[in-house]
Amino acid sequence: MKHVLYHGSNSIIECPEYGLGKVHNDYGLGFYCTFDLELAKEWSVRSLGKDGFVNVYSFDDEGLNVLNLDDNNVLCWISILLNNSTFGIKGELASAAISYLNEYFSFDYSIYDVIQGWRADDSYFAYANDFINGTISLQRLGRAMELGNLGLQYVLKSRLAFERISFKEAIPVSAEECYPKRMKRDSEAREKYLHGERFSLDKDDLCIIDIIREEIGPDDSRLQ
Repeated sequence: MKHVLYHGSNSIIECPEYGLGKVHNDYGLGFYCTFDLELAKEWSVRSLGKDGFVNVYSFDDEGLNVLNLDDNNVLCWISILLNNSTFGIKGELASAAISYLNEYFSFDYSIYDVIQGWRADDSYFAYANDFINGTISLQRLGRAMELGNLGLQYVLKSRLAFERISFKEAIPVSAEECYPKRMKRDSEAREKYLHGERFSLDKDDLCIIDIIREEIGPDDSRLQ
């Protein structure tokens, strides 16, 4: 399938290079894009004083091995984050949670050419951190992931995937216009979370301690 991909950056990137980037990004080393032009504009500006660019590419994933985390339960997403990010461990429960998720939900995602999944910006990472520490349930975490409408990111992982991407143009982005939008989106997501999902619990919700005690695995219907 052919796609138009957007990559927000402070520079123009005509030839994304395999093997470059930050190792400790959400899904490890790769080239991080989105299908959403407006989100790419916001991601391209990290301060008011620095304008950015949205790099536009065509991409064909025909025949590639694509992992769509949106089709899997949220614990698969967290298991990948555990491999690439540092969680704030606040006690024995968090330590047990990390051990349990690593044992039962980790998998070899290196076999995939592309990963599509949530973007663990500051807010979303905080939600995952709260789940690990037992503050929110799995159901609340799932709903929290919809806050802020941050959409999905599309990450090129393999050398083969990099051979399929082709630069089309670079769109200049005004930091003065888009940085406030980025901050507003994040603050609204945090506000909804703090006054909604974080401090509420339904009778049938599953917290991490329930998942550990009941030895719930990835095929359990309660996780769907």
